[in-house]
Amino acid sequence: MAGRHGTDSPTQDLASWIADTFDHRPNDLALFERALTHGSHAADNYERLEFLGDRVLGLAMAEWLYELFPREPEGALSKRLNALVSGATCAAVARSIGVGERLRLGKQARDDGAGDSDNVLGDVMESLLGALYLDAGDDCPRAFVRRAWDARVHADARAPQHPKSALQEWAAAHNRKPPAYDVTDRSGPHHAPRFTVRVTLGTYAQAEASGASKQEAETAAAAALLAEVAR
Repeated sequence: MAGRHGTDSPTQDLASWIADTFDHRPNDLALFERALTHGSHAADNYERLEFLGDRVLGLAMAEWLYELFPREPEGALSKRLNALVSGATCAAVARSIGVGERLRLGKQARDDGAGDSDNVLGDVMESLLGALYLDAGDDCPRAFVRRAWDARVHADARAPQHPKSALQEWAAAHNRKPPAYDVTDRSGPHHAPRFTVRVTLGTYAQAEASGASKQEAETAAAAALLAEVAR
């Protein structure tokens, strides 16, 4: 069966994609195949590589931020780091390099939309970094992170304020009750859940939002309520 490059086999096609995307010709292609394999497809899946890749990304990003913002204190650097290594950001990077087309999913997971799930794509992005680290050492994933995250790292002159922290500060400054978060709905399959969260400031105001995780839904709800009370 022809791959995307005419007569290339699927294996050659994957090797070419790895080389083009990460500027590294894979030595152990099986590592990258595992990094792209969801648990619905095979028991030998991306979860262990994701564990490693999460740390690879965290260290590469922390080192980079330390260099880029020499005058910022630890708290501001942490805010930047948390935003840049979030599941949503990792998923966005994964989409930008075409990870969704390469995922190995079981039929039900694919039918349920796992191929475009922030949870899945974010995890696979980290697993690919783990595979790259094992196959090429630390210089290659560090260089990829600096290429793929470049626009995001330089997007904010000041460290971004997390919506939940900003809402907490707004409530305190305006003598309102602290924000309270409640999950009002959970739907979708295990590998692609959908959470709906309501945030309230006592009886003063409330907002509701959804996300692929409880944390993501809380963040979206906080941002929505901030926009409402700041009018």
